[in-house]
Amino acid sequence: MAKTTKKSGKLKIKWVTSFIGCPRAMRATIRGLGFRRMNQVVECEDTPAIRGMIAKVHHLVRIEE
Repeated sequence: MAKTTKKSGKLKIKWVTSFIGCPRAMRATIRGLGFRRMNQVVECEDTPAIRGMIAKVHHLVRIEE
């Protein structure tokens, strides 16, 4: 069986929900992931630190394949 090929070590993350009303720490996490505007897609390394940041704001972002 053939596996689908994926760029190893990279994640594409899209910011889909506004952070209005969120605590300052969540806003800082969104900015720390590299987002500047909503519906922007950023490509980050797949590291435990990035995974932790995504887990913190999981309701605001979506991981794209």
